[in-house]
Amino acid sequence: MNRNNLENLKGELKALGFDEKIIKDMEAGMEKNLPNFQLKAQLPADRGQIDATLNFRQSGQSDYYYFNRYDLAWSKAKPLENDQKYIVISPGDDNKNRMKKFDSPVEAIDFFKSQKGKSELAIGKATGNDLPFKTTLATMKEGKVDYVAKDFQKEYYSPAISNHFYVEKGAGFPVNQAANLLQGRSVYREDLVNRAGEQYKAWSTFLFDKPKDKYGNYEVKQFSEGWGYDVKKAIEEYKIKLDADPKKQEQLVADLKNGNRPVVTVEGKDGKDVKLRIEAVPRYGNLNFYQVNNGAPEKREDFLKVPKQEKAQSKSNAKEQAQGQEMGI
Repeated sequence: MNRNNLENLKGELKALGFDEKIIKDMEAGMEKNLPNFQLKAQLPADRGQIDATLNFRQSGQSDYYYFNRYDLAWSKAKPLENDQKYIVISPGDDNKNRMKKFDSPVEAIDFFKSQKGKSELAIGKATGNDLPFKTTLATMKEGKVDYVAKDFQKEYYSPAISNHFYVEKGAGFPVNQAANLLQGRSVYREDLVNRAGEQYKAWSTFLFDKPKDKYGNYEVKQFSEGWGYDVKKAIEEYKIKLDADPKKQEQLVADLKNGNRPVVTVEGKDGKDVKLRIEAVPRYGNLNFYQVNNGAPEKREDFLKVPKQEKAQSKSNAKEQAQGQEMGI
């Protein structure tokens, strides 16, 4: 194994936000000297979980490995509890059940759908071939699905939301930003490069209402500095009670730029403080507000320092004044 190659890849994975377990798994994969290999990981989501697949390819001329792409797939299936697995159970040749276990609901559903005879998709704590406790999610007879649990039907019939993320020497969307893009949020990067090789800064968001490209990726909409969105100014427009510590204020801005939904204290309509999550929305130049526990949206107008009508009137007056000055009034 090329040790310099290993150290370079470790740095790339750290720069992209992957944890130590993935880095150790990568080292183990490189030691096997395979022409290519994949690593799997699960990431948290507001609802369900996100499956990450990292793709490593060895050079055809040396033992050097490249890491140029990782894939994310978001399923809204309920995350597994400790020691639980998704399990596909089917009859074996020796009258014993065959069981294939998965951490990913996406992979489990795809494998179950590929079965040709009798099969069952379940969640359980399986040890060896013993299944003392399990919850059946779906069943199949003669290759046809005859049952899907009511509380699993949406997850079963709705395809996962997925996208490829390309990287070059550790440069690309960090995995936390990529996960937030997949969940419909906007993220900010300062190291984007255009076709002319020039670096620029911009917010990015996926256009889910547009068809995917030929590679299976969503179209990306960008809002550069010329768009005029300043997340710090957006925060100042609302009755958000900022921490006195400047470092915590900086962290709040950094969280929003990464596409996170940090919790803040906001003055409500009745004058009482309320905890809410906020999200940057560069497309419309504002913030979104959500309840902490269930993620339900709140009306952002309820938390403006200047009510919407007064704000619009103020802009109108300023415009009229500017026009009057131009006319010499």
